[in-house]
Amino acid sequence: MVAAAQVVLTATERVHLGVPAAQAIAAEAERLNAQRVFILAGSTLNEQTVEIRKIEKALGSRHAATHTGIRPNAPRSDVLVAAERARAVNTDLVVTVGGGSVTDAGKIILICLKHNITTIEGFDGFRTYVEEDGSVVQPVFDAPDIRAICVPTTLSGGEFNPLSGATDERIKLKQGFEQRMMVPIAVILDPAITVHTPEWLWLSTGVRSVDHAVETLGSLQSNDYCDGIADSALRLLAEGLPKVKANPGDLDARLKCQIGAWQSMLPILGGVPMGASHAIGHVLGGTCDVPHGYTSCVMSPFVQAFNAPVNAHRQVRISACLGDARRSASDLLDKLIGGLGMPRSLKAVGVSEDQFPLIAEYTLEDFWGRTNPRPIAKAEDVMEILRTAVG
Repeated sequence: MVAAAQVVLTATERVHLGVPAAQAIAAEAERLNAQRVFILAGSTLNEQTVEIRKIEKALGSRHAATHTGIRPNAPRSDVLVAAERARAVNTDLVVTVGGGSVTDAGKIILICLKHNITTIEGFDGFRTYVEEDGSVVQPVFDAPDIRAICVPTTLSGGEFNPLSGATDERIKLKQGFEQRMMVPIAVILDPAITVHTPEWLWLSTGVRSVDHAVETLGSLQSNDYCDGIADSALRLLAEGLPKVKANPGDLDARLKCQIGAWQSMLPILGGVPMGASHAIGHVLGGTCDVPHGYTSCVMSPFVQAFNAPVNAHRQVRISACLGDARRSASDLLDKLIGGLGMPRSLKAVGVSEDQFPLIAEYTLEDFWGRTNPRPIAKAEDVMEILRTAVG
């Protein structure tokens, strides 16, 4: 009997590969007849490079404003300030140029503009949440009137996802917001602009995309289509990341990583749920201020070891992608991540054991907290994983 599956497609229309960002943005703005383009940029990229000036110049009279100031994990207050700036210029196209938090904020701005969100509390009715029984509730609301274009400078892959995360500062919890038309209408993968990204950020977010592929291949809810794409993604990243570490100017390797990050997102978009590494990672970011990519550097191998009793047959393919089907996926992930010079324990990223109970509690509230291959039903299940990762 053939296993039934469904692959969900997004509303992204174009992906530009290897085209200079300024050139591609100007072409998209003209194609969309955008007259008031609002640029949301990473602060360092805006202040210490000429890349944003190139984009503004290419847009010419279509450029309405440039805004920076989105902190890691996109606090709601930062998103509100950016949305108000975009509202003030009556923008008709949002362009994000930066890392995952900038990308997330840019997509959520579209909802702020559509639904006139002007306060921290105003986000509450739009966030995805988890009921006590583990069921996920995704509010239904009208699509935004305007679209976004994203130019990612890291490898977290959020530019391909209609789901975005923002942190509620009141409770220090990162939460999801999802609407199909939040996804960018176009994504621009320009490897040249990524040379300004700090090495630790590029490599750690690359491991985040490795984790997307790994949790797909380890999932008991995947299918041949998604497995094939995740397989390709993992091989591209496992090849490209060490090459960029060895030679930061290798643009071919950088583009290989970008394509791998894109492919790693497709199974998630297609409906394959992630597992405990992502669920715990969301909490480590929003609650413990751990950088987005570092969360996977720390958790991914430990989660695979935790899951091995129930999905070892699935993990063989992970090991094959990493070069040796005879070795455990957790060991090979540890080797890859350690070889990139990334942290490998909770202690190394500043998380102490006294934080574990809150992390465990919040993980159960995450929309991927209950979709791990080895079931997680109570806080003690999460604590078991955290104790192995303490360092």
